Amino acid sequence: MGAQAVSQGTTVQPMFHPESRQPFGLPLGSVRGLMSVVICAFFWLLLLLPNESPAKSVLAHFFLLGLVLMAFASSPRIAERDVSPFLPWLLRMVFVGGSVAVIALVLVTRDMNVVQARLTPDPDEVKAWWVPFLSTLSGGFAFGLFLRFILGRENHIFLALRAWFSVVGIIMLVLELGLFFAMSSGAGRMDEFLHYWQAVELVVVSSYFGTRA
Repeated sequence: MGAQAVSQGTTVQPMFHPESRQPFGLPLGSVRGLMSVVICAFFWLLLLLPNESPAKSVLAHFFLLGLVLMAFASSPRIAERDVSPFLPWLLRMVFVGGSVAVIALVLVTRDMNVVQARLTPDPDEVKAWWVPFLSTLSGGFAFGLFLRFILGRENHIFLALRAWFSVVGIIMLVLELGLFFAMSSGAGRMDEFLHYWQAVELVVVSSYFGTRA
């Protein structure tokens, strides 16, 4: 009892709310910020490659970029007294500052025709994969929302699933960062593998964003 004792008629609020338990123990918004930085890194590295590099953007990255814009536009309110918003703020500054720096460098040092061609997805890829990618993105996001609605924000199973979405999503994004540039000049089965990887990645990452929407 002691400090927990209250007078009659007073409502006691729990000291630690289950919703305050964020993935990796990071402040609210940090995981989305980290995912956003990794997703933007695809475009940063692509734009900074030498003009003679054959690498070009892929369709899935533009769908992921939509999630980045959603994360950047959202402004979660930090309700817990002990949670510092510094890390989410820092990640946003990295996102904005990195993007501005890369764009400025590209304008000065790169051929704009090459940049335009590099940022244009392959028409055959768009024709073959825009429906699967849109379906996996929207399906994953809806699934995350559904879990939150059915289980509730405070449910321990929901919190565990949300944490796993974040862990697997970040791992897949980081691994794809290497896979993309390793396979950028490949063809056939290697490209197909990357497309299926990205489809699964869209499901996982969008599911996490859905649980936080």
